[in-house]
Amino acid sequence: MIRITKQTDYGIVLASHLATEPGRRFNAAVLSEETGLPLPMVSKILKLLAREGVLTSHRGVHGGYCLARPASEIRISEVIATLEGPIAITECIDDSPGVCSQEATCPMRSNWQVINAAIRSALDQITLAEMARPLATDPSGATEKLVSLNPGEFQRPATP
Repeated sequence: MIRITKQTDYGIVLASHLATEPGRRFNAAVLSEETGLPLPMVSKILKLLAREGVLTSHRGVHGGYCLARPASEIRISEVIATLEGPIAITECIDDSPGVCSQEATCPMRSNWQVINAAIRSALDQITLAEMARPLATDPSGATEKLVSLNPGEFQRPATP
């Protein structure tokens, strides 16, 4: 099973929360309270996101964190890579030679690279602004689904 870590899941929750009020500065305690996430984890994630330029940190009485750029310019792939490292479905995908003893002769490596590129492309297509918007539900309670136009290209269906 492919999963992101709890830290990355929480990081996306926090960044999405920041995107809902772009002009507001949030401190870790307020974000912890408003999202229901543990304060030590919130503090750690905020520092990591700020260090990598996803967030901006402001000191002082009215300090806190805010998005470094508009939410529409921040890709989910960037948040994931900041908290997880390079997006790679297998160890041989990133450019770290010698991780696997089978690397030089592995017949699957190029196929994994195609799959990894598709996953990366899909994550590049989704912005923080989109993550901050809840998916619509119809009267039956069904949740809106993302529509695939082409491999690696997703969009929300047009609303009537």
